[in-house]
Formats: sequence, structure tokens, C-alpha cells
Amino acid sequence: MVQNSPTRRGRPRAYDPEAALARVVDAFWDAGFAATSLDDLSAATGMNRPSLYAAFGDKHALYGKALGLYRVRTREALARAFSGDHPLRIALSKVYDTAISIYLSGDNGARGCFIIGTAVAQAVTDPDTRTTLVDTLREINHAFAARIARAQRSGELSADADPAKLAKLASATLYSLTIHGRAGEGRSALKAIADAAIDVICGPRQGRHRKTVR
Repeated sequence: MVQNSPTRRGRPRAYDPEAALARVVDAFWDAGFAATSLDDLSAATGMNRPSLYAAFGDKHALYGKALGLYRVRTREALARAFSGDHPLRIALSKVYDTAISIYLSGDNGARGCFIIGTAVAQAVTDPDTRTTLVDTLREINHAFAARIARAQRSGELSADADPAKLAKLASATLYSLTIHGRAGEGRSALKAIADAAIDVICGPRQGRHRKTVR
């Protein structure tokens, strides 16, 4: 990464801000806000402290931007999974399969969800993070509710199903997956949690729980 030297105004940046911010996300994701130092962020991005401050602001501002980037990624992932005409069961499976792959990634072990893994702790004393956390969780819940309501309108779910309540279950399953993943449970165990939630939301798959006819 080439560092800019003092020069005339208007010279193009010699770093990629999007790539640098993605590395900031990784640094905070691995260690959390409190345990991530400016030296860690400098090493992760290849930028010295003055360049970091000039580009993104202080550590708190950097973390806020990292949260914002992850929030955008989450929104886009949900939109991709919920687009098209796939049945609700398949759409939910796509969401959970993608989440499990992300949650189990990491050089030092399963990292879980960036939001749950870092913002939940930081929100206790940081009003800005708390606001972002609340808004992000609400946005996730609304995305699930909208997709479940669409499935109800198409006849996949019964007329007396409650999309808002089912969305809360769908969202809570995401958060459960990240906790179990960080606790060391493997893909098959996480998949079983997701499948159980999908069965509650969509109803058991046909062919399950058939009574034996004698």
C-alpha cells in the first residue's frame, strides 16, 4: 500500500478506501472494539495513523464505518436470498446457509456475526453503536417479515400465520447460529438449528412424521 506524501490539494488518493475499510472490519471482527488498537488497524490497512485519521477519523469513527459496511453487506445478502420466486423454505435455507459459512469463517476460529460479536458488547456504553445495533436488528426483522408475508399471500403459509411473529423467530435463529458457532459447534449442528426453525416457520417437510399404516 503506497502512502501519500504531503502534496498539492486535489492529488488522487494512493489507497483504496473500500479495501481499507474491509480490512478494518476484519480487524474489529477478530478482536472486538476494545481490544483492537490503532496500531492493529494501521497494520491491517497498511496506513499510518495520520492517514487513518485523515481518511476515516478516530477509532470510534472507524468502528462506526465498519458497522455501516457490515450492515450494507447484510442488507444485500438478504435481498439476494429473498429475490426471485423460490419457495420460502428455499429462501430461508439460502439465508441460513450463507450465514453459517460466514459465521464459521476466520483464521483464528469461528468468528460468528460481526454485529452480534462486537456491537452487542460495545452498545452497553456507546449510544451510537446502540442506535446502529437497534436499527440493524429492526432492518433484519423487517426483511424476514416482508418475505414471510409474501409467502403467505402466495398461499405457502396459512391465512392465520403471523408474519411478524415468525420473522422474530427467523431473526432469533440467525443470532442463535452465531452464538453456537462461536461456541465451537460445527456446520451440521448449526444446520440442524436452522432446519428446525424453518420447519416451525414453513411447516414440516412432506414425508416427515408419517404415521405407519397397519
